[in-house]
Amino acid sequence: MPTIDADAHVIESERTWEYIDADQSRPSLIIPTDGKRQYWLIDGRVFNRGVNVNRELPEGIRDMRDIEGRLRHMDELGIDIQVLYPSLFLRPLTSKPKVEEAICHSYNQWLIDICRKSEGRLRWIAVVPMINMESAVAEAKFAQANGACGIFSRGLVEDKRLSDPFFFPLYQEAERLDLPVCVHASTGNFDWVQLFEGESGFARFKVPVLSAFHSIVHDGIPQKFPKLRFGFIEVRAQWIPYMVVELARRFERDNRIQKQNMIRDNHVYVTCQTDDDLPYILKYSGEDNIVIGSDYGHADTSAEIEALRKLKQKGEIEPRVIDKILYDNAKALYGL
Repeated sequence: MPTIDADAHVIESERTWEYIDADQSRPSLIIPTDGKRQYWLIDGRVFNRGVNVNRELPEGIRDMRDIEGRLRHMDELGIDIQVLYPSLFLRPLTSKPKVEEAICHSYNQWLIDICRKSEGRLRWIAVVPMINMESAVAEAKFAQANGACGIFSRGLVEDKRLSDPFFFPLYQEAERLDLPVCVHASTGNFDWVQLFEGESGFARFKVPVLSAFHSIVHDGIPQKFPKLRFGFIEVRAQWIPYMVVELARRFERDNRIQKQNMIRDNHVYVTCQTDDDLPYILKYSGEDNIVIGSDYGHADTSAEIEALRKLKQKGEIEPRVIDKILYDNAKALYGL
């Protein structure tokens, strides 16, 4: 049975921005004299580069200069396909639509060129300029035409929840293009980032994704776009039982019709980790909507480079369900 790593990462490099026209302002890399840290300068703001990087991996594998090396390492890990997410874009980078359009398009073109060299084993999630819906729709069309298998979204976008009608044009187009909207651990609100400055990262990056799930399901977005799939990525799956019960009580209070299975029937997919209580979670999610990712390239509480191999060893789950998590469910989520 093939395996799909549903959440792997690339580390952006100066090559990522080579597709931005010379007359436009490209992100520039700042390397202090001590050489310990590197920073990106984007639209007058400075962002740490590589704060969450797995430095045990060779740099060329992390930043995709050594694609053959990456594929060899995937072979060693027993991974057939990796679905690639960004690293820098997990936070807001600019409030200027034109700047965001340029960096999103350049990133996508970079991934197009990378994935074309991988013989189908590397697939990518497109970043689109979410602060301008006309541009976001155009970039989604471009990305899908060039092989993207999903659209990346932060848990918050400026001052808007993901159930805001502002995003409906993108959801409509994503539904037409058969691309899932993948809400990865992240935030797109500068004030939110500053509010939780110095904390562990849970409130900064994980909480917005949980809130996004609650908003999307509670506000009936899956009913408005019945063919649209949503992925909730790199936030474990332990929260599913709580959210299902919480929303069920709210629907009951408001005399709203409830879905038979809130996860499956809303076309929601969630990445798990190997230390999640999967038998318990599966009672609430069903067996068709859980996927797994290694967080390859990163080094945080979600990173588990051997995750797919370890899942095969979990004796409390039937082998056919493990096969679904490792392949069938991710294939369905990403339309592979």
